Parts: sequence; structure tokens; C-alpha cells
Amino acid sequence: MGRNTRKRRSSMANKAIAASAALALGGGGLIWANFYASAHESKNSSQNQTKAATAAAQVATISCPDVGQKLTDVPRGARSGVDRELANLDKQITEAYARLASTRQAQTNDSGFVQNAIVGPLKDKRVATIDRIRINIERSGGQAQNLGQLAACTTQGAQTNAGGGQQGGGQQGGGQQGGGDQNGGEQDGGQQDGGQDGGQQGGGGQAGNGPAAADFVDITKVRQNAQPGVGANGLRANGNSGSRGTFTSVCGTNGNDNHNTDNVIAAPGVANGAHHLHDYVGNQNNDAFASDQELAAAETSCQNQGDKSSYFWPVLRVQDGTQEFDQNNDGGGKEGNIGKILQPAQAQLKFVGNKRGKVVAMPTALRIITGDAKAFVNGNANANVNWSCTGFENKVQLEDKYPICPQGSQVVRTSNFQSCWDGKNTDSANHRTHMAFVQANGSCANGFKAIPQLQVRLVYNVPAPKLQNGQVVNPYAVDSFPENLHKPITDHNDFINFFSQNTMNKMVNCINTGKKCK
Repeated sequence: MGRNTRKRRSSMANKAIAASAALALGGGGLIWANFYASAHESKNSSQNQTKAATAAAQVATISCPDVGQKLTDVPRGARSGVDRELANLDKQITEAYARLASTRQAQTNDSGFVQNAIVGPLKDKRVATIDRIRINIERSGGQAQNLGQLAACTTQGAQTNAGGGQQGGGQQGGGQQGGGDQNGGEQDGGQQDGGQDGGQQGGGGQAGNGPAAADFVDITKVRQNAQPGVGANGLRANGNSGSRGTFTSVCGTNGNDNHNTDNVIAAPGVANGAHHLHDYVGNQNNDAFASDQELAAAETSCQNQGDKSSYFWPVLRVQDGTQEFDQNNDGGGKEGNIGKILQPAQAQLKFVGNKRGKVVAMPTALRIITGDAKAFVNGNANANVNWSCTGFENKVQLEDKYPICPQGSQVVRTSNFQSCWDGKNTDSANHRTHMAFVQANGSCANGFKAIPQLQVRLVYNVPAPKLQNGQVVNPYAVDSFPENLHKPITDHNDFINFFSQNTMNKMVNCINTGKKCK
């Protein structure tokens, strides 16, 4: 049986755990906006604050090559061992980031501290882990060349800006890579309504590692940028020809608080493999240790009992100081995911067709990940993010900004999944290459087959955060790997198909004949 954690809410609201520093995304990249004095020095020491701010601004987060994305051909016999080692790499980065955030005083006194005490030792650990990955692959008859060059990590500093981004709130240059910026100058600080030395005040914060003021934009001030084909509901239309039907599965909004910090797709067999908390709807037995047989036999929250598929995504939290059930847990407060967990007001799960032709059935146990939980440090190659507000979805879609919605409007997260399948595999070594997006004309390349496209639309009642003097008060954010700083570009979504064959056949028939079914 699975070991999903059921969330128990606490009504007690307190200030978030004091963190070592507060990060902010400024106009040119990342800056440190806060510094916590040690017990041995005066909190009001302006000299120490200046030294700390200068040193801390040099390094904001740690960026390591994503080894998993490079592994496109791993023999099946090696995959379980490789997945465990990939999870070890994530754990090592998490630990190194935590050390980065907790040693600001040492960094002010030693310019080589980060390299010598954090980044260097991290590389040594990664060399050993990557070598074990190579051995696993080669023992199973595969090849793993040049993996060693992925061991070294870099630090991302205040002036880092890898390009892309949104200018003036609109999406330019393909979205955000490395954080993006806002034209018109630096956002001064990202801490909540607090001072330079007293910690994040005014209602919490993600343990000092984001989000920042520059991660938010008033959607009423963003010029229209929605792409053609995105309708008023924020979902891509599938053209005027081809397979125009739809199939909607009603599976609730996780009202039974089904959560865990695992990811059975990316890190099977590894507890806390996600390093952040997921909402689960549909299949009720999804955790890191669930087999396909267990998933197929599980209960489902879907009204149509022929849908035992698993739909899961990182939770959205508002940083109001609430101490949630996972305040002191791995993947929760221990890794900077703090604040009140918001249950979606709506969770729409819709499957649509292909504008060029008919779709074929998905295979049982097909796994799809869309978006990239590490997009802030990986770049936007696999990012797939749409943020908006009700009433604005046909006008504005944001990638690297959280929207501030006007009164009466709700926050919307939309994920449009890959809908071209290689016709053979239910998963792939990097969990991506067996799937692809349609080409611009709607066709599938390389002999891939068109399958129903899953579109997930999540709507939230979110208290609008406020921007005051370059700071954000009571922001909201998706859970993330700690080194990715809760950036909006890291939003992602996951799906595992466990429709019964009869229900899948009904879906395909509805879509191919232009019907609207449930």
C-alpha cells in the first residue's frame, strides 16, 4: 500500500521560521535583501550589514547541470539504480544550498568560502555519484560517456541574467531563462514587510528563499500577449478540423488532503524525491513506492470510476505565517516550503484532440511530465508555464511572473501537456523523450502518434499580495526545489494514465467524432 501523507491543518498562525537570509530577484538578476546577524554581534551594526550585503550579493543560489536530462538511453536493468543516484544528486544540491543560505557571516569574512566550503565539496560528492551512475549503466550494457563533465556546479549571483524574461510584464524572447528581469530598473528587495535585520516580517516567507517582488506583476498593467488558439478558458483550442471533441474527467480538488513529497515518475523508490509537496487527485495510492499493479488497483477520487489515473502538481501556498502540518518536515519547512496550503477552487481535467487528424488511445501506465521543476537553474528549454487571472486568460498568459489579480478575479494555473507519443514506450530514461509537443501545424514529428492532450486548469482564491517600496507582502508561490527559489517558471504538472480500456476507448471515440463527453 502507499504511504501518502494526509495533511492535517493547523489553525495556529505564526511568523515563519527564521531563515539565514532573504533572496530577491532584482532587475538584473538575484540579490540578497536580508541578513541575519549572529548572536555575537549587534543587530544594528550597519558595518556588518554592509559587509554581509556586499558578500551575499555575490552568490544567490547554486546551479548544477541536470544529469537526469542528459540520460536519454539507460538500459532498463540500470534504471532503478540510476534513479536512486539521481535522487542523491538532488539531495546533495539541497544540502549545499542550505549551507549557502546559513553561512552568510562566514562568506563576509572569507571571499573563498563558497568555493572552498560549499561548491568544491559538492563537486567531489557529485563526481562519486555520477561515477556510480556510469557504472550502473555500463554494467547493464549501456554507454555513459562524458558524464564526468556534469559534476561541476556554479553559483548564480546578483548580476546573473541568462536572457529571455518578460519585459514590462509581457513575454518576450520565449519566456524566462535564468530568472528573467523587469525592464525599468531593479526591484529593491524581495523580503516581506520587514527590516534589514529583523527577519522576514509581515507574515512569513518561504524560509528566506523567495519569491521576490520582481516575481509579481499587476496583470491589469500587462499588454495582451496570449497566443492565438487560447480561448477564454485559458485552454488551447484544437483547430477547426481534425479531432475536435473533448473528454472531461471530474476528480475533485484534493479536498481529502492527499499529499506527499515523492515523485514516482522522476524518483521511483525514493522518499521525498520531489523535495516539495504535491496535490494528488484521481488515483489515491500514488507515492514513491507504488507499483503499476498497486496504482491500477487503487481507489480514485474521479466521478468516473473508469479513471484511476494520477494527476499531481506542486501545491500553491500563501505566505501568511501559517504553520502547516509539514512545517518541520522534509520537502516542507525544512526545505523552504512554508505557508498556508491553498486548495484549488476548481480543478478542470480536460482531454482534447489534434487539429490535423484523429488521436489514438494512450497506453496504460503512460507517464508524462510537463514543465520543469528546475527551470530557474536549468533554463527554459522544458519550461511549460501559463499563469493568468480569470477574466484575462484570453488576453494575458505569464511564464516568469505570478499575476496579481484585481478584486473579484482568481489566479489560474494552466498546463497543456505533450500530445505526441512515440508509439512504443510508457516512459523514457529522462522521462521526456517518449513524448513531444505537436509541431506548429499540429502534426507529430518523427513518426510519433497523436494522443488526447491533457489540459489541466487550476483556479485559486488567492489574497492579492501587495508591492510596497520594492518589497512583496504576503506573496504566494508554488512549492519548489529550494535552490530554485519558488520562481513561477518552475511550475509543472504530472500525469500517469490508468484509464480502463473501455473508458479510454470512449474518450478516443468522443474526441475523434467531435463529441463532448465525461
